[in-house]
Amino acid sequence: MESGEPQSRRVFSRADILKLLHDNGLMTWFQPIFSATTGKVCGYEALTRLSDPLADNGTIADLFLRAQEEGLTPWLDTLCQKNAFSQAVDDGIFASDAYLYVNVCPESLIYQDICEEIATSSSLESLLRKGKIVLEITEQEAIRNYDLFKDAIERYRDMGFKIAIDDFGAGYGGLKMLSIINPDFVKIDRHFVTNINQDSFKYNLVDAIATVCHKLGITIIAEGIEHLEELEVMQHFGIELLQGFYLERPQPYLSDKVVSIPSMDIEAASLDSDPPLDIGQLCQEGIVLSPKSELMAAYLYFMKNDSCRSIPVVENGRIEGLICRSRFLETHMVGPLGYGFALSKHRVLADILEDDFLLVKAETAIEDVIDKVQGRAETFLYDDICVSHNGYYYGVVGIYALLEATNQRNIQLARGANPLTGLPGNEFIQRTVSRFINDKTHFDTCYIDIDNFKPYNDYYGFEKGDMVIRALADIIVNVIKTRESRQHFVGHIGGDDFIAITRSNSSYAACRKIIADFEQQLSTFHTNGDIANEGYFAVDRQGNEAKIPLLSISIGIVNSADCHLGSYAELSGLASEVKCLAKAIDGSAIFQNRRKERYYSNTTVTIAA
Repeated sequence: MESGEPQSRRVFSRADILKLLHDNGLMTWFQPIFSATTGKVCGYEALTRLSDPLADNGTIADLFLRAQEEGLTPWLDTLCQKNAFSQAVDDGIFASDAYLYVNVCPESLIYQDICEEIATSSSLESLLRKGKIVLEITEQEAIRNYDLFKDAIERYRDMGFKIAIDDFGAGYGGLKMLSIINPDFVKIDRHFVTNINQDSFKYNLVDAIATVCHKLGITIIAEGIEHLEELEVMQHFGIELLQGFYLERPQPYLSDKVVSIPSMDIEAASLDSDPPLDIGQLCQEGIVLSPKSELMAAYLYFMKNDSCRSIPVVENGRIEGLICRSRFLETHMVGPLGYGFALSKHRVLADILEDDFLLVKAETAIEDVIDKVQGRAETFLYDDICVSHNGYYYGVVGIYALLEATNQRNIQLARGANPLTGLPGNEFIQRTVSRFINDKTHFDTCYIDIDNFKPYNDYYGFEKGDMVIRALADIIVNVIKTRESRQHFVGHIGGDDFIAITRSNSSYAACRKIIADFEQQLSTFHTNGDIANEGYFAVDRQGNEAKIPLLSISIGIVNSADCHLGSYAELSGLASEVKCLAKAIDGSAIFQNRRKERYYSNTTVTIAA
């Protein structure tokens, strides 16, 4: 209604549902599921629609909610499934070699007679034999008996069905359902896909889900894609299957549309900075072998390639282990008595795999990888490092390449460092911030400035001014790096301006500590007389003699989780703005874009929104 008032409609009654079951007042439409690499249809999700007279009573969701209240869910669910199977067969699902995805409620699965009735249908025999029917188990409904539920899942699997978790992340089961079902497919709920390119929290959640599923060998479907930008994010995560209105809307038939998938070169996209920041930028793909490969295959390759230090063992895109040249030849080709070659030549690599290999994500910072390497046992200290991207094998990095990259970065850092404090300068600051933004990492940026520094520098002299800047640099580094174990950064923009990056929502306490530590050193920065007078007379910025307050600190904080940052320039503008708001307050002050608070002299004043 154009007036904006809610439109009144009837709700389904028990009689409505029983009549619907008797008359089959339902229709089936199909929405294609596309390959993220080829753009071709890989499957169809069967979606139930109400016939026109029943549509006046409510939606499908309303219908199932009422059926659950009346204890009729299994029968309604089964009717939807039968319609889907029948319509798909009539429309030629066999000829397409595509999967058929059919929704099923957990409550329906425990009815063994219903399960067998569907599975023994002659029209479905071919699809089941080829494993082309996928039951999408919705996560929206609570499971009351997990033992019965798991048994039912196994019965379906024995009949040839594949299993998917629908609406993953939006319902009751979550990770528990994932561990119990061990599904073939996981469909990420549309809530997490919508505007994911603008929401770093969703971005990191889906990134984690994708990585876990790929490691477990589970195929991922992203549903609810409505914009190109969302599709591109799914590609970045290596998600295999795509579904949504942007690609194709549901139709009352099986569409054979082929969609255009934008190309994306992951390796090229990561090589955008010099020197390298992430371990993925050092990756070499090289040879890989299967766990079923014989030891002789590894032996012959090592003999022909003197520079090869290791061979990754990979199956279905996931790394199973690493064959280290020295230990492999010594232990399995020579052996303690020299009989290793004869005893091992017919064995396969799966028999000898070591589980103590280092595996890191491609986006892991080089410094973090070095920390992991140094924490390894001496036996494995010089082994190559295995790298994954979204749970899939990406390549290996040798220790020599890692050390060389570290030296290169240290040299570059030294060249760009501020000569007074030794902290990273503007170029390195921009690269670091851009990396955080591109990775959709949540972080706080603290823009730190000394108040009244120019008149101080003129009054006390440059040597004293340099001492203050170095002291503040030491304070910031000590506070930030003792509070953070991983995500931290301190840079010197120039003059008396600094930047500090911390983990999201952890900067406020750190900034208060920076101010407190700085104020404790005021007696070192000023004479006793100036301390007693709470200032001194000097020429201000306007060229007039005035009383200048003692040194203080102004800090502006920008939280990336509360604003969509597209570039370093945007962040710099926001940080400058909030820092100016802090400087408008007398004395040391903090101004945050997130909490809308001012802090000064150990007091916090909240600003009305």
